[in-house]
Order: sequence, then C-alpha cells, then structure tokens
Amino acid sequence: MSLIEQIFYPSDLKRLSITELSDLAKEIRGLIVDVVSKNGGHLAPSLGTVELAIALHYVFDSPKDKIIWDVGHQAYTHKIITGRREKFHTLRQHGGISGFTKMSESPHDAFTTGHSATSISAGLGIASAKRLKQSDEKIVVVIGDGSMTAGQAYEGLNQTGDIHKDLIVILNDNEMAISPNVGALSSFLSRTLSAKYLQDFRRSMGDLLKSLPGIGNDIYQLAKRSEESFKTFVTPGMLFEAFGFEYFGPINGHKLNHLIDILNNVKTLSEPVLLHVRTKKGKGYPPAEKKPMYFHGVGSFEIKTGNSNKHRNGIPTYTEVFGEKLVELAAIDDKVVAVTAAMPEGTGLAEFSRRFPDRFFDVGIAEQHGVTFAAGLATEGFKPVVSIYSTFLQRAYDQIVHDVCIESLPVKFAIDRGGIVGEDGPTHNGLFDFSYLRSLPNMVVMSPKDENELFQMLVTALNYEDGPIAFRYPRGTGIGVVVEKDVPPLPIGKGELLVEGDDILILAIGPSVYEALSAGSILRGDGISTAVVNCRFLKPLDIELIGPLVRKIPRVITVETHVRQGGFGSAVLECLSDQGITGYSIKRIGIPDTFVEHGNQKLLISKYGIDAAGIVKAAKQLCALST
Repeated sequence: MSLIEQIFYPSDLKRLSITELSDLAKEIRGLIVDVVSKNGGHLAPSLGTVELAIALHYVFDSPKDKIIWDVGHQAYTHKIITGRREKFHTLRQHGGISGFTKMSESPHDAFTTGHSATSISAGLGIASAKRLKQSDEKIVVVIGDGSMTAGQAYEGLNQTGDIHKDLIVILNDNEMAISPNVGALSSFLSRTLSAKYLQDFRRSMGDLLKSLPGIGNDIYQLAKRSEESFKTFVTPGMLFEAFGFEYFGPINGHKLNHLIDILNNVKTLSEPVLLHVRTKKGKGYPPAEKKPMYFHGVGSFEIKTGNSNKHRNGIPTYTEVFGEKLVELAAIDDKVVAVTAAMPEGTGLAEFSRRFPDRFFDVGIAEQHGVTFAAGLATEGFKPVVSIYSTFLQRAYDQIVHDVCIESLPVKFAIDRGGIVGEDGPTHNGLFDFSYLRSLPNMVVMSPKDENELFQMLVTALNYEDGPIAFRYPRGTGIGVVVEKDVPPLPIGKGELLVEGDDILILAIGPSVYEALSAGSILRGDGISTAVVNCRFLKPLDIELIGPLVRKIPRVITVETHVRQGGFGSAVLECLSDQGITGYSIKRIGIPDTFVEHGNQKLLISKYGIDAAGIVKAAKQLCALST
C-alpha cells in the first residue's frame, strides 16, 4: 500500500518518519498533477506548498487548531490530507469538491477564501474570539507574497501587532502571485542573505572565531548576535518587527525537517509571529517549474509534455480580442493607458505592456488603489482603461463611487469574466456588476453580444468623455464573427432590433443575445412569432426602442447572465414603470437569489435556464398564461 493511501486525516501523518513524509510529498504531487491534468485548476501554487501543508498538519492539530489558506490556490495538499483524498478526483467538478477552501465543505477549512489578502484579518478575528472564550487553540495563517501587495494584509498585520494577539502568519514566498510581483514591497520581501558566497564566508569566519583559544566561543556568539541584528535591518524582518511581530526566516519551504522544527518552536510562543518560508512555484513538475504563470490556473493538459488538451477552433477569446484591439487603438492615441491589478496575462494586457511599457500600470493586488490611480490619470486628460475581472472589481466599489463617479471622471472599465465563470465557483462568478454599477450616477454600462461588438464598445468607451463608462464581457471564446478593422462608436444608450415578431418580445444583453436568437428560431418553428432585441446598453436603456415594442408585443422576456435582483430585467421593469407603460406580462431570466456553485460553464448556464432551451420554456409558459 502506498503512503498516500494510508492518509485519511492529519492524525495519520504523525505516525510517519521524516523520510516517509518526504516520500508522501512526492506521492501527493503525483496525485495533484494527475487530477489537475484532467480537471484543470491551480497547479503551480499547490505544488509549491506540499511540504508546507504536510508540516503544518504534522505539527498542529486541525481542526482544533485553525489553518487559514489565503486565496486557497495553494490548498490542494491541505484538502488531500484532511479527509478529501478519495474525493479529490472531483476537484472543481459540479457536485465535487471546491478548488478553494470552503467552510461548508470541511471542518478543516477554517475560512472560505477565493479573493486574496483576507487571511490575516480572518485569522485575527478567530484568534480574538478564541481569547474571549479563553480557549488555547493556535491560529495559523498562510499568505502568499503576491497577496502582500494588497492593503488589507497590512491592515490585518497592523491590528494584530497593536492588540498583540497570539497569531502565527506564514509568508509563503515564491516571488510570484499569478504574474511576477510588482512594487517596492515585493522587492523588499525578496531581500535575503542566502547567496552561496555569503553562506561560505559565514561558515569560514565562524570556524575561525571559534578556533581562537580561550575567547573564541564568546566572540563567535557576539558575532552571531550582531549578524542577526544586521539581518533584521536589511531583510523583511525590519518591516514585520515594526508591526509588532517576531520574525523568523527566510527558510527553505521544501525541507520538511527544518519546517517541522521551526513550527514546533514558534508553536510555543504566545505573541504575533511571522515565519518567512521560501518555496518554488510548480515544484516537482518540470513544465510548471519552467512556466509557473501558465500553470498558475490551467485547463486540462497532457502530463508528459504539459501541453494543453484544449483544441482551439481558431476563434479568439473575448479577452484576446480586447487586448489586441486595445494595442491597435493605443498605437494611434498616446492618451490611452492600461491599468490592471496583478493580472496582465489574464486580462489580455501582456502585449500592451510590451508595446507601451510607459503607459502600462500593474498596481499589484490592489484594486482599490488601481481605480483611484486611474481617476488621477483621467484628471490629467489621459484615457485610462482599467481591466479587472468582475469579481475583483467588487473590491473597489467605494473608489468607483467616490473617486470616479462623483466628479464624472472618464475612466473606462473593461470588466472581464462577467457572468458565470465556471469551475472557480461563487468567489469568482461575476454576477453582480450590473447591480453595483447601474445604480451609480454618471455611469454608463454596456455589454457586447459578440467579439466585434466588444471592439465597438472599446472604441465607444475611448471616445466617451462625459464620464465613466463600463463594458462587461464573458469568459471564453467569442461567437466566431469577423472582427472588423475599423468600427464607429455606438450611439450611447441605443439598442438594436435584430428580429421582428408579434407574439413574444425577447430583450437580451451580452452573450445572452445569441441564446435569444436561437430560442427565437426554435419558437418560430413552433409557430410563435418572436422579436429579439440586442439592448447593448444596461444604462441608459433604449426606452425609445423598448417602449413601443412592449406596447405592441405585451409578452416580454428579459435575459441576462447576472442575478435578477437589480440586474438588467429589473432595469427594464423600472424603466417601463417610469414611462407609465402597463398591460404587459414579463418573465425575467437570470440567476435567482443565490451564489452559483462551481462547475462547467455550459452546464451551469443550462441549469439556471439562461440558454436557448430555458428561453423557449419561459416563452411557452408566458404564452400559456396569456391564452
């Protein structure tokens, strides 16, 4: 029987020797690579923390002691050794285990994560509650160096040091988040005294001092203390000790005996501790070690080569179209600048960063700062395009309100991954952006039906000077339409009637438009004359087009890849009410009042009835109700 087959819970680790634990780490890496090669997932980060997860569960007593993994990208080993090994093959599959830590999934998941830099705050809250209850459990937080570019991490450190709570923070330092880290803090964190020549010099000098007769050992101990003081001054220890933490490290995060020894030591302390651990992203799988950015979050792939199993059909993704066209437009307009939050590759801005390095700004995992930074650029006549995933833009809501919308600054928001994202689940589905943007004065919100209209909306945004404007597009490939070389800007707030009809009126926005067209074709085959409108703009709505159509065709369906509350359908209802239009029946198709679980994107779209079949079903119900 293999070692991994003997591990069901963390207590099983404690029966193994250090050598056996090292062998177990190899087996766990093999399992992770095997499952992620089939299901996709966050491979490189989790491969980098195998030994760290083993050591933590070897030393601490989970779930009594709480281990919090920031983001959750690194937590696959944690899942495997906390009772989920036999379900690990279901990783990120609908009905299977989540790709992130999730409290409702296991008592060993101390906090539900998905967005970065929340772990220290959560850990401090749990530690404070434990102290109030006079219990003695240890609270351990594992946070990546990429997450240390986010302000909330320092807010948590600041309060922890101030109220001096018993909290162990482990800085997992692989010098990368999703992309290479940026900023002064990441440079500071990378400082070490571990160069080989320095280590050789220290050993030689130590041997020389100790050899001095009579006084050698005393001088050696004095030198050691001086070295530690110097090390603290020139390495991250200075920063963390200023926050009131005891700093240890950096240490090799792949040496189990060292990890276990130091964790046993810091476990006995009762003050804030920061242990700086160096790991290698993608450790143990050569393709991931070579290309850690690609294997950060990856789809299915061939294990032997690392090559993707996904066969591209030649249709570009929305992200690729956005990135390519932004480069073209920036080449003829030197006022165009791009801003992203630690995701130049994910948002399609890698080529922009190479072509226009002076006009590209990666602010790190700091969406709030990024939005206000863009507002500052806009005040000086530039055209900042802020490209952030929908789910992450939520983190900058106050800055959108206060720093952009109040003064109606012309910041352009390119909102990627709008709608159901899929396997990453509720923390990553972009289902709330319509609601949180359309309520804001001065904001224009639009969503393209296909990749050519995405280009047209980018042109519209860059030409719009009256205030902030947002365009929201989905994850994945486009429809396959031809993307024109030159397109005019859209008239603000104007939709288009795609198909005329008399029995049912379908009002759709974004990728739902093509599902509406398919549904209309099916309905017409069943003798139901169906009109389809591509509304294009959520705000302002084209009431001049919609109003007369509703009066003519009083059976109305709205379709959106968004929650129904406060979304596109709600906007239509409000607009019709404001215009005093009555006498119609309406069905709103969208996400109900729930967080959408993880699973295949198409499966979830079908489950929630946002596809052509769901629209047809709703249309026939509406016809039945009105006959």
